[in-house]
Parts: sequence; structure tokens; C-alpha cells
Amino acid sequence: MVGVIYFLSDSINSKNEKIKQLNNDLSMQVAITADYEKRINSIHELDTKHTTELTNAKAEIDQLRIAAERNPERVYIRASCPKGEVNSTSSMDDGTAARPTDSAIGNYWLLRQRIAESKQMILGLQDYIRTECLK
Repeated sequence: MVGVIYFLSDSINSKNEKIKQLNNDLSMQVAITADYEKRINSIHELDTKHTTELTNAKAEIDQLRIAAERNPERVYIRASCPKGEVNSTSSMDDGTAARPTDSAIGNYWLLRQRIAESKQMILGLQDYIRTECLK
């Protein structure tokens, strides 16, 4: 009988140790999961911030484009002046205004948009490195 009690007591102690170890492992997993969730939320906030800033930058570029189309005299871009058809020696104006080429206008707005996108990508990566990689 004493042997059976000793065996059962030892078995219970062994099971209790195993339960303690499993509880410790579970606690560690819960802590790791909480840390991952915190990091995921942090990354999501960074993404939302930079996506919003990019959207705002694109909206500003669109507003500038509309303003430039309405008031082209306020936009300073390299322009080409069409030459007069008549070859004259006088220095009179021929009445044609300087106007940017169509490709220059398109390239200007495309360049502005790409600069804004690149800026937000770089800022987003820098924030990611500061918040996630340098921990």
C-alpha cells in the first residue's frame, strides 16, 4: 500500500511539474503573440499614416494641375515659341505666346507625382526601420 501511495504521489508530482512547464510555455506564447499584435498594429498605423500622406500629396498635385490649367501664365516651365512664317528683319512681336510643349506639361505632372510617391515610400521605410528593425 505504501508503494502504491508513493507511486501515485510521485506520478502526481511529475504531472504537476509538467503542468507548471506547460503553463510557463503558454504564458510565453501569449506574451509573444501580444508582442506580434502590437508590432502589427504599429506597422498598420505607419502604413495608414503614409498612405494618407501620399493620398494628400496626390490631391495637392491634382489641385496644382487644375490651377495651372486655369491660369497658365502663373506656371513657369521651359517653353517653345513657334517661329513666324514670314522672314522679316524687324523686331516686332508676331503675337504668339510662349507655350510649354505638350510632352513637357505631361512630364512635369508625372515627375511631381513620382516625386511624391517616392518621398512617401522613403519616409515609410525609414519609419519602419526606426520602429521595427532598430528595436
